[in-house]
Amino acid sequence: MKIRRLEVIVQEAATSLLAGWESFYVIIGSSAAALIGLQFVAIALLTEIRRRSSTREIDAFATPTIVHLSTALLVSAILSAPWPAMSEAGIALAICGFAGLVYVAIVIRRARLQTGYKLVAEDWVWHLTLPLIAYTSLFAAGINVNRHAVGALFDVAGTTLLLLFIAIHNSWDTVTYIAISHVADASS
Repeated sequence: MKIRRLEVIVQEAATSLLAGWESFYVIIGSSAAALIGLQFVAIALLTEIRRRSSTREIDAFATPTIVHLSTALLVSAILSAPWPAMSEAGIALAICGFAGLVYVAIVIRRARLQTGYKLVAEDWVWHLTLPLIAYTSLFAAGINVNRHAVGALFDVAGTTLLLLFIAIHNSWDTVTYIAISHVADASS
């Protein structure tokens, strides 16, 4: 009987901590989902352009944008789920953060191997450094959610917002680069 009561108290604590974030994650999750759809439309429209990108360029620059948006959507779903305890949500967040770190390492390798575009300082910051910071923060917050739940939830919120801003910036950067390249190719 006492164990069941303790389980109820733990679940109520987890639910009350996450309840305050519900609107935030509805906004972030729906924004990420909408932007994923727009990214698909943009890629479909860009296939009409004569200048073709290699799969290495797409893997290094376009695919990570979808992954960052998908991660924001996934984190929103994780923190909207009715977890019985914060530790379980923390495990899911830590796994997402760790997977993101592995993926950033893959993206760094892809960015260095592609030859169609020379990265400038802004690219290193937005395509590689900020995602590395975001996924490290997500991993750390997932690990720390049991000890410092409120602070960890703010870290996760900031990280999710950062991933959304990274994706928006990188989408815009890619589209404007392709548009400018297309104009230059058309005028030559």
